[in-house]
Amino acid sequence: MKKERKQRLAFERIKHNLSQLERQASVSRVRSLWHNESSIRSQLRQLNNLPLADFPDGQKVYDQYAALLDDVSRRVLEQYNRKAGTDYSFDAVLAGNKAEYLRSGILSVLRSNHIPKIVREEFRRLLPRFPQDEYPEARRQTRMFYLHLGDTNTGKTYQALLRLRQSQSGIYLAPLRILALENYERLNAEGVPCSLLTGEEEVRVPGAQHLCCTVEKANLSRKYDMAVIDEVQLLADSQRGDAWTRAILGLPCPEIHLCGALLAKEHLITMIHDCGDEYEFKAYTRLVPLQMEYAPVRLSSVGLGDALVAFSKGSVLSLSRYLSQLGIRSSVIYGDLPPEVRRGQYDAFIRGKNPVLVATDAIGMGVNLPIRRLIFTELEKFDGESRRPLTSQEIKQIAGRAGRIGIYEVGYVACLDERISLVEEKLSAEDEPIEQAVVGPSEAILQIGLLPLREKLALWSTEPEALPYYRKKDVSMELFLLDLLEPYHLPEQIQWRLMRVPFSPGNPVLLSQFSDYAHACFETGAQQLDKPVPEGHACQQLETYYQQVNLYYSFSKALDLPIDEQWVLDTRERVSARIRSALEKLRWPGSPDALRRRKR
Repeated sequence: MKKERKQRLAFERIKHNLSQLERQASVSRVRSLWHNESSIRSQLRQLNNLPLADFPDGQKVYDQYAALLDDVSRRVLEQYNRKAGTDYSFDAVLAGNKAEYLRSGILSVLRSNHIPKIVREEFRRLLPRFPQDEYPEARRQTRMFYLHLGDTNTGKTYQALLRLRQSQSGIYLAPLRILALENYERLNAEGVPCSLLTGEEEVRVPGAQHLCCTVEKANLSRKYDMAVIDEVQLLADSQRGDAWTRAILGLPCPEIHLCGALLAKEHLITMIHDCGDEYEFKAYTRLVPLQMEYAPVRLSSVGLGDALVAFSKGSVLSLSRYLSQLGIRSSVIYGDLPPEVRRGQYDAFIRGKNPVLVATDAIGMGVNLPIRRLIFTELEKFDGESRRPLTSQEIKQIAGRAGRIGIYEVGYVACLDERISLVEEKLSAEDEPIEQAVVGPSEAILQIGLLPLREKLALWSTEPEALPYYRKKDVSMELFLLDLLEPYHLPEQIQWRLMRVPFSPGNPVLLSQFSDYAHACFETGAQQLDKPVPEGHACQQLETYYQQVNLYYSFSKALDLPIDEQWVLDTRERVSARIRSALEKLRWPGSPDALRRRKR
């Protein structure tokens, strides 16, 4: 019965999403159609996993999605034909390839239908059959893995970093720039010279044998005595998971510590066994208990140490404004905030200047904060394709931030509405184990001729993995950027670097900047990039400008162009200060003492 109810809720959610996707597709420009197509295919894949015959309108909803996908795909193909000067027929491309069409999209099917057999043979010759075989240097040694897995806020990463500090040389791989930055500063403050490397900056400390970096920047040709890889459960993430898989399989370190959620345990052990390596496992459980508060929370009653969690920047800012009208100061955390601003918001909450924290699920990863009570303001989130309920792991990751040894010996969990029983149910539920790690394309693909990089990458994405517990990365964003670069006929090595530049193509300002930089370098022969100029002084414009400064740095770095690094540092600091000032306008000018008195 529980399974049937779950399936019915999933079907109703997909059915509800149909009208939204139809509207989006009807107004989308050609460049955005690939995203519509991907979202529609995702919904169809979910429908395929449901017993449609059990729902009166099950087949009807499926047929409507299929028709919408065909319509969007025809438009995508028409644009391709106009651009490439070809005349491919939609029906001819689709014939005999329905399953691949639903899995990968019309353009991937097109290219796989017209790729010569010799290219596939080159793939098999040059690309390893099994993911672990791509890293011969790591396979030449028997590595020892230490698995620190368990609940949130239990000291997993702390214990691994203690060992890192003791090593002669080591590397810490972070999921977020702010975590790499914080541990870089901590190691240096503790007398361990450490360098920093992220997509947005590089700080080389003289004599340093340790490095803190984001996981995507891991250099597998560099040997360290030991490594710490944080949040390893993210190896299952469709967009970034390949970076964790690559690091786990490929780091040539004799000692590697993996920190993350318990649901990754069996998959990690399988990967380690495939590599011929060894492991030890340590489970981490909470020392601070979580206690449910069953009564809905009134916003006017929030107190010192409370954290409100929402799932969009707009919701976070709206809540903060509302609290300020009640005379309650709050720190805010959301994904677009620069690390410098985010850290300032953390500090204001820790010091009690802002007694309340309002945040997205960004607080579910990394920094341990003195949170007394974690309050869910909603239990659904938009995941880039559709609005869906939070998973049990997401609820555990977020709720687990409540409580702090020595400060709050009990962590409280509450909701704004009556659905605390749902939170309690998911907190006690057993997480579904990770079934597949994500793998990305190997740079060896550049050795294969006969086809442009874009076509090779599309073909790679359709090739099945030899081992069922791996799956291909979603490369739709990379294909989109390669399409944008196609008119310049660049060497593949340059294309490869540029498609990996860290920025969000979904932001039209950043996408325009990327396009302008490509035009300047490859059309007009610019030897140095123009520095971006802010479009305004509103908070969102400043956040975008900060990202524009990062793109100036990253694009220049990818092409080995001169960079005014002092300008980058100064501008980031100045923009961060302006963002802090803009956020402060949301705050109540009074002191937190009134809140403390009211709480008593």
